[in-house]
Amino acid sequence: MLGTPGGGALALIFTTTPALLRLTYGVVGAVVAVSVRTPPVAPAVLLPAVAVLTAWAIWYAWYALRKGVSGALVAGDVALTVAACLAIPVLVAPEVLPGEVSWTAVLASTTVINAQVTAPARWSIPAGMLVAAAYATGAHTAGNAREAAAHAATLLVQTGCAAVLAAVMRRRLSRADRDFADHQRLAAENLVARTTREAERQQNRDLHDTVLATLTMVGLGAGTGSALRERCAADLRTLSALADARSAPDGPVALEARLRAVLARLPELAVTTELAPCSVPAPVAEAMAESAHAALSNVARHAAGAAATLRLAPTAGTIVIELVDDGPGFDPAAVPAHRHGLRESVRGRMASVGGRVEVRSRPGAGTRIRLEWSDVH
Repeated sequence: MLGTPGGGALALIFTTTPALLRLTYGVVGAVVAVSVRTPPVAPAVLLPAVAVLTAWAIWYAWYALRKGVSGALVAGDVALTVAACLAIPVLVAPEVLPGEVSWTAVLASTTVINAQVTAPARWSIPAGMLVAAAYATGAHTAGNAREAAAHAATLLVQTGCAAVLAAVMRRRLSRADRDFADHQRLAAENLVARTTREAERQQNRDLHDTVLATLTMVGLGAGTGSALRERCAADLRTLSALADARSAPDGPVALEARLRAVLARLPELAVTTELAPCSVPAPVAEAMAESAHAALSNVARHAAGAAATLRLAPTAGTIVIELVDDGPGFDPAAVPAHRHGLRESVRGRMASVGGRVEVRSRPGAGTRIRLEWSDVH
């Protein structure tokens, strides 16, 4: 539980705070206790008692902060406080006993509060009642029945209030931990779902750029005989290249080499190239190269014979690929929603690595596609 938000709050409230409270009062109480030693206070009893209580306060704080509050620590604290309360007649001067402000009164109060926040209610509540009874007995024996009744009642109220407060806080913190665990579980499930959807989209992109495009050509009667065989062979090379790229390490990859490999997969397309050398992470290289391949495949499919140019220009942390053709062009806003070419094969791929795509085209004016990725985030 300590690794959860509620566990951290519980450790602060129910361990650190009692430890510091006991240590602080151990030092302050010792000074107050020895400052008034009028009879019947017995210095031979008072000084050793104060020394023991101070040493205990230091040990309590050290142990609690290092290892947490154990049942034995709570029991020891209650036992020493009960002993001090019973010894009120020889530890507290009569003139400072009334008013519930003597050092033993404050000691008893800190003990019952600490017990409620560091021990289960089945033990802490009886412990609080025991301290109240011991204080009432000691104060009554010292000859102050009013103080005995008044502070015993105060101790019982403190026991009840602290017990209720501790129980409410434990329940709220447990609920917070459950909510946190539910949030973590839902976040993990959403991550798995997003990963699955992205894998499906990636598969759709690859199929669109290869098998589906070939089947479309067959359905339109545009591919037969040797041309169809060459197209199928090119699809197989593309899928093999994709498999090899995804099994490669995620280190820097020469993007210009990946683009040349893309052009080799499209031998039927004449492309003018301006490829400046640059290296990018492997996932980025795959996304940009395959986006370029999808765009060039569209040129080969829809603008056969058009002049095309492929440029790679890295500048100041930004990688830019431009593909320009003087084909018939099209209206980007009129592309049907079910068409995956630009939406998934280009935009989807670039979006998966944090890149962006700009498409400029109109009927009769050719097409310019700009792929951009920046390593400045």
